[in-house]
Amino acid sequence: MKRFLRVCTALALGCGMALVQTQTQAQTQAQTTAKFVMHAPLRVLDPVLTTAYVTRNHGYLVYDTLFSMDASGHPQPQMVDTWTVSPDKLTYTFTLRPGLIFHDGSPVKAEDVVASLKRWQAGDPTIGNRLAQATASLAAQGNDTVVLTLKAPYGLVLDSLAKEGSPVPFIMPKRIADTPATQAITEVVGSGPYKFVQADFQAGVKATYLKFDGYVPRKEKASAFAGGKVARIDRLELVNIPDSQTAVNALQRGEIDFVEDVPPDLMPQLKDAKGITLKSYGKNSNMFTLRMNWLQPPFDNVKVRRAALAALYETDYLDAQIGDPDVYQVCGAVLTCVSPYASEEGATQIHKPDLARARQLLKESGYAGQKVVILHPTDLPIFANIAPVTAQALRSIGMNVEVQSMDWATLLSRRTKKEPVEQGGWSIFHSNLSSLDLTSPVGNPNLDARPGASYPGWSVDADMEKLRDQYAGAQTEDDKRAIAAAIQRRSYDQVTFVPLGGYSKFKGYDAKFADLVDAPIPLFWTSPK
Repeated sequence: MKRFLRVCTALALGCGMALVQTQTQAQTQAQTTAKFVMHAPLRVLDPVLTTAYVTRNHGYLVYDTLFSMDASGHPQPQMVDTWTVSPDKLTYTFTLRPGLIFHDGSPVKAEDVVASLKRWQAGDPTIGNRLAQATASLAAQGNDTVVLTLKAPYGLVLDSLAKEGSPVPFIMPKRIADTPATQAITEVVGSGPYKFVQADFQAGVKATYLKFDGYVPRKEKASAFAGGKVARIDRLELVNIPDSQTAVNALQRGEIDFVEDVPPDLMPQLKDAKGITLKSYGKNSNMFTLRMNWLQPPFDNVKVRRAALAALYETDYLDAQIGDPDVYQVCGAVLTCVSPYASEEGATQIHKPDLARARQLLKESGYAGQKVVILHPTDLPIFANIAPVTAQALRSIGMNVEVQSMDWATLLSRRTKKEPVEQGGWSIFHSNLSSLDLTSPVGNPNLDARPGASYPGWSVDADMEKLRDQYAGAQTEDDKRAIAAAIQRRSYDQVTFVPLGGYSKFKGYDAKFADLVDAPIPLFWTSPK
């Protein structure tokens, strides 16, 4: 009998150990890890200090916002539970959702929001700065209420707080947000769906994010940047693979799970790849632009700018750089063709140019053969063929053009120089901007025509600024639409910049990311079930 009991006890212990072992294995198997590759290495972690898109993407993993834009471009509450606006439209009162906590375990308080918004306003020369100028006071009222009082009614309060593009008004703890906007933060603590692992970070090489169990998603369906943010992957590892072909090969071999930006020439390799999905971020997700230097000859003369515009043809750029009409979109809207206020009035570059007319305009301008220096980045494939197209177009109407090649980092430094071309200055640079940064007349840096504005090109136009001020104060959609149309016309009249067409970016990923929310940038969350 004793022997029988010993056998039973041994069997019971063995079964119990086996059961524990099985449960542990099941828990381990349930943990999901995914590796992803962004378009550029992550080096700067401060989403206010830089407008780099990779830092913005990092920010959306870690931080949350008071309001967020939905897929229709309308601001929706995110960290905010309820809000009211006074009858005179001067006072906005925001109450935070209950239970919000930061990754360090501390509760999110109104004072954190106030400090974060003030830092963002100081670091954002466009939308943030304009909201600051419109504000009489911004203060915490208790732990969960923020009160914003305006100097005069301002129609873009919620749109500003829901800004999607860089820099985004992310919320961080007050102790961190008190850091001056010109100084890098030293701690990455947010209240978003993923927690940043500081100890794992290697600048430009690796970053790790863990699902934050303390995050409570909103109950609404996820819609672009708004709604419920449900993190379904336990561990995200950002790895840097600078060569696109190497990244695509790694995705096909299952070594990584997500590639943010698959170049057009590599997309055929993934279209029929087993277990891999190739998906667009949407039409006009990015736009090529051309910016002239208003400070130095010859483009300090509006007549020369008009002559140059008349010589350009968008399709030449898109064929040279993208090549596939199914991927690119001809678009002459200064607010991009995804804007609800899109207009192509005045966009002569979307049609074949009349070079005889362009030459006549140049002659009438008094152009005297001044050198035109075009900056040409050679280390970014997405820009490889842009500058030569501009050079050929301007030479065809008799302009003296020199293309100067350099890497992108050097170009970013060079374009800040205001000196003449003989002293290291420049005449034209091209950019490749997310539509998120162009759709707002107030936020579009190319339209900023205030004296002392910081965006290279340095356009100054009092009439444009009047229109932008009117747009910021507009209270109805009809008024906004009418003002946006006037901004389109004024931009082409003065040639503040030249849209060179949009194109669709594509992401490649495996089944781990099958149900990610659709958005113009990579957002690593899904909807509540």
